[in-house]
Amino acid sequence: MSFDIIIPFLKPIEHLLMNATISEIMVNPDGSVWIEEKGHILLQPGIRFDDGALLTGLEVIANRFGKKLDADSPIMNLRLPDGSRMAALIPPVVNPRPMMTIRKFTSRNFTIYDLIERRAMTETQAETLTDYVRRGDNLLISGGTGSGKTTLTNVLSSFIPDSERILILEDVAELYIKKPHVISAEAQLDTHKSQIGFTDLLKASLRHMPDRSIVGEIRGPEARVFLASPAAVMSLVCGMLMCLPITGPAAIVAGLVARAQAQRKPHQVGGQGIAAIGIGLGVFNILLWTFA
Repeated sequence: MSFDIIIPFLKPIEHLLMNATISEIMVNPDGSVWIEEKGHILLQPGIRFDDGALLTGLEVIANRFGKKLDADSPIMNLRLPDGSRMAALIPPVVNPRPMMTIRKFTSRNFTIYDLIERRAMTETQAETLTDYVRRGDNLLISGGTGSGKTTLTNVLSSFIPDSERILILEDVAELYIKKPHVISAEAQLDTHKSQIGFTDLLKASLRHMPDRSIVGEIRGPEARVFLASPAAVMSLVCGMLMCLPITGPAAIVAGLVARAQAQRKPHQVGGQGIAAIGIGLGVFNILLWTFA
C-alpha cells in the first residue's frame, strides 16, 4: 500500500498510514486523531498537526488531484492511487480546523469464499447472488457507511462473464473491478473546471455500448436519472443508501426519486424502483437480506 503522494503533507500520521492493521484514520476539527484498528475506535493522544499545517497540506493534495478545496468549495472526496479513500471538510463548514478521514482499501482481494469463511453469507446465498450476476439481473446493494457495499460489489463483479463490456460510473472512483474489458468514468463535481454530473455521464456512456453498468454512490435525486431511462437500467448497482430493515432498498430508492420529483410521494414511485432494480441487497457488515 503506497501513500507516497500524500505522506509529505501528512507527516504526523505517516506511521499510521504505513500500519497495515489500521483500517481508518480520522482527524477531527479539534485536532484530535483517531484510528480504527481491528474494529475498535482508538484515540491517538500523542499526535497533533501544527496550526495551519493540515489545511495547507489538504489544499496541496487537492491541487495534485485536480480538485478544488477552499472556503467556497470546502468539501473534498478523492481516491488515492492504491484505492484508499480520502475525505476532508475545511472551514467554514467545520471549525476551528479541518476534518479529514482516510479509509484504507484493505479488502481488494476478497473472494466469495472469503465472505463465506467469515460467515458474511452462506454457501446458498453466495450461489444465489452469483447466479443473479451471471444472469444479468439488476441489483441494488444498500447499506450504511463501512458496511461492505464496495467489497461486496467488487466480489460479485468477478462473476460477470469476461466477454462483457463493463462501464463503471461513480462520483468518487472507489470500485476495483478485475475484468478484461472495464471502462471507468468519474463525475467531476468539485474541480476547477465545469461540473460533469451523473446525468452527463449517463448520456455519454450510452454511446459506448456497455453490456453492464456498475453505478456507485447513489445518494440523492440522481437515482431518478437511472430509473427514468429503461436503456440505462443498471445490471449491477452499488448504492450508498442508508438501509433500515423496516423499509428496505426499494423504499429507499422510492424516497430518493421522490426527492427529485417534488410533486410525487415515495409510495407513488416505489413500483418503478422495484421494477427497475429486480433484486435488492441490504448490507450490514456484510450481513445480507434480500427482496425479489
